[in-house]
Amino acid sequence: MSIAANVVIAAIALLHVWFLILEMFLWTRPAGRRAFGTTAEFAQQSKALAANQGLYNGFLAAGLVWGLCLGGAGFYVKVFFLTCVLLAGIFGGLTASRKILWIQALPAAIGLILVHLP
Repeated sequence: MSIAANVVIAAIALLHVWFLILEMFLWTRPAGRRAFGTTAEFAQQSKALAANQGLYNGFLAAGLVWGLCLGGAGFYVKVFFLTCVLLAGIFGGLTASRKILWIQALPAAIGLILVHLP
């Protein structure tokens, strides 16, 4: 597996850690509201839902890091979690915001392509 693939996977994992922080800890604060374009009232009402979503993003990050820690033996773990990120990104892009396609789905697709290259 290429170094480029592992760098992309690490970047995606870090991105999902950032999503976790935004959704679990900054959701009702100005930075979180600005990132997601929400009002203070909406953020307060949806705080528990956002925290749950943030936790899922943390699981995605943990899975990608786990795959990286396994080295070559982590191929299938990386593929599984990149596929989860890709599908979540496509779903979010179709149902919530097109931005999600570029921020989440595209990097995952690039990662999947890179892990399959010799």
